[in-house]
Amino acid sequence: METNSLLVFNRSIGKKKRTMGQKETVCPFCDVDNLINIYDQKDDMIFLKNKYPTLEKTDQFVLIESAKHDGNISNYAPAEWRKILAYAIEKWKIFYNDPKYQSVLLYKNFGKLSGGSLSHPHMQIVALLEADGYREINPAYFTGKTIQAKNGAFINISDHPIMGFLEFNICFDEQSITQAADYIKQVVSFVLKDFNDGRCEAYNLFFYKLADKLYCKVTPRFIVSPYFVGYFISQKFDDAFTADVIKTLKENYLDK
Repeated sequence: METNSLLVFNRSIGKKKRTMGQKETVCPFCDVDNLINIYDQKDDMIFLKNKYPTLEKTDQFVLIESAKHDGNISNYAPAEWRKILAYAIEKWKIFYNDPKYQSVLLYKNFGKLSGGSLSHPHMQIVALLEADGYREINPAYFTGKTIQAKNGAFINISDHPIMGFLEFNICFDEQSITQAADYIKQVVSFVLKDFNDGRCEAYNLFFYKLADKLYCKVTPRFIVSPYFVGYFISQKFDDAFTADVIKTLKENYLDK
């Protein structure tokens, strides 16, 4: 019987990561002088090997976005976030073009419910040597009515989200990264300020390369639905609520 892809979590490394985290009094990403295995650095951005590679048969990397411990997409200056996104795509591209990897994941956690363990702003690249991270990914997960299209990029809300309830898709290419960055910033700002009456405090960014297009999926995070945990059944909001989300985005967040 065919099953979903599986990654093996190395418990001994995970335990070491947790133990070291409890002892640290200074944020390790703020303590730049003591960082190791740095591969590249540009302005405040630092690309380095993950100190705790908990997933077996992978190469794991961290991209520290900023020296600002409380930095976040919603409070970055637009030019700052555009620069960070372009740098992340540049590094991701190196790995997804390397034939030794089966697939390469680029994602960002923000908030306690997102799966993150450090609050300092960062993104992660996980290069999978054997597992296919795209095995369960269907093009239908990125379809939906276009909210806005501009400068070679467009934004929509998933008609069929991977998990639910609300997933925004930003489609772009290497020539439209600036516009994609602006869309991501606008959506994240909406998620943290207005969505669910301002009670959403976590989100994920997931990036995908499908054919000649790049996608960023912005997923607000809450406790995961038991329908998804137990049965892989996704949920989405009704049309009236989705229409209200689109109206709020257009009127208050998206550039005209």
